[in-house]
Amino acid sequence: MEKLLTVKEAAARLGTTERFPRRLIAERRIRYVKLGGHHVRIPETALAEFIAAGTVEPVTVSWSGGRAVA
Repeated sequence: MEKLLTVKEAAARLGTTERFPRRLIAERRIRYVKLGGHHVRIPETALAEFIAAGTVEPVTVSWSGGRAVA
């Protein structure tokens, strides 16, 4: 079974306050598991997917005549 993270653990991994993962859950921008009443957990893979989706890869830029050329 996949490890489920608490909101506090997810926030620690993201380097944010608990408010940010709670907002992601409220806006349904990340997968989560609802455990009864108000308890939620975020699957580790969902957190990894969220991070991967927001990762911007660097590009190589060349300069020509004082201007950047991609």
